[in-house]
Amino acid sequence: MEFITLESEKFRKFADKYPDKSFYQTPEIAELRAENGWTPYYFGVEENGKLKAASLVVARPAFLGKSIYYTPGGPLIDYEDEALTNFFFKNLKNYAKSHNGYILHIEPYYEKIARDRGGEPIPDGFNRQKALLNLRKIGFATLKQSDEPKYSFAMELKDQTVDKIFADMKRNTRNHIRKAEKMGVKIRELKREELGIFKQITESTSKRRNFTDKPLSYYEKMYDLFHDRGEVKFIIAEVKLEENSSLTPLSAAMFITYGDEVIYLFSGSDEQYMKDYNAQYLIQWHMIKYAIENGFKRYNFYGIQGLPDKTSKDYGIYDFKKGFTSPETGRVIELLGAHELPVNSFFYNLHHLLNKLKHH
Repeated sequence: MEFITLESEKFRKFADKYPDKSFYQTPEIAELRAENGWTPYYFGVEENGKLKAASLVVARPAFLGKSIYYTPGGPLIDYEDEALTNFFFKNLKNYAKSHNGYILHIEPYYEKIARDRGGEPIPDGFNRQKALLNLRKIGFATLKQSDEPKYSFAMELKDQTVDKIFADMKRNTRNHIRKAEKMGVKIRELKREELGIFKQITESTSKRRNFTDKPLSYYEKMYDLFHDRGEVKFIIAEVKLEENSSLTPLSAAMFITYGDEVIYLFSGSDEQYMKDYNAQYLIQWHMIKYAIENGFKRYNFYGIQGLPDKTSKDYGIYDFKKGFTSPETGRVIELLGAHELPVNSFFYNLHHLLNKLKHH
C-alpha cells in the first residue's frame, strides 16, 4: 500500500463512486473551507494502482501556532478493514505531525448500527462495532459533541412510488399536505438573487427557536458551489393572501442533492402562518416527490437530537419527520460520531489542561 496526495479531480472521481459518500467530502466544500481560513488537502491509499481510500483533509492554526487537522464527513474508507485503517491514519498522523499539527479530528459519514424507525436496533441488521474498535486501537478518543449530527432520520426510497409513499404516511401528515394545497400554497425554487428572502425566514426562525443561523454569504457561496452541478436547491412556499397582493413567503428550506440522497439541511417558517397553511409539509412533499422521480435512493431529513425520546424537548422535530414515513421506509441513522487523535502529545495535553482550568 502507498499513501499518496491526490489532485482534486482524482479525489472527486473516487468520492462520486464511493458508497458512503458525503457532500462534506467534495472539492466544493474544500473551497468553502478555504475561504474560512482552512487549507485543504487530498490524501489517499493506493494498492496495485487502485485507490482504496481517500479523504479531503483541512487544516488551520488553532492553538499556539499549532494546527488542527479535520476530515469533515470522512475519511472515505472501510473502517472495518483494520490493516487499511491503520495504514491510512498512521501516515496521515505522520504528515500532520511533520506539518505543525497537534490534533486530528474526524467525523465519518459511516453508519455504526442499523436502527428502525423508532431508533431500536434491527435484530439482523449490521453492527459495525469493529470500526469503533479499530479507531480506538489507533488511539482515537470518542467525543461527546460533534459538528455534524450523529443521529439523523431518513426515508428509504428503493422500490417506492409517489403514490405508495403518500398512502403510507401518517394520516395527519397527509391532511396537512392536502390542506396546504387547498389553501393555494405554491412551491418554487429560489434564484441566487432571491436568497435574501430565504435568509430573512431562517434568521427569524433562529431567533424564535434559539439557534445560530448561517450568514447570507454562506447560502450564496453554497449556491455558487453546488447549483450549476445540480446539487443544491433553495425551495420556498408562498401564497397570495389578497387579490392584488404579491406572493407572501411562508416557509423555505435548503436541500443538498448529492450522490444517492436528498438532504434536508436548513429551513425556517414564518410563525404567524405556520398553523394556517402548513407550508413546511408541502415543501417536504415536493422534495420527496423530486427524490423519487429522479432516482435517489434515500431522502435524508437530517439531524435529530439523539435517539427518539418522548420526554425530550426536541421530540417534535423527530415526530414531524417520522410522519412522512412508514415502518418499512423510515429509519434512524446513527453515525460513528466525532473522534480525535493526539498528533503532538505535548501540545494536545497542554490544550486539554488549559481548557479544564478555563472551565473550573
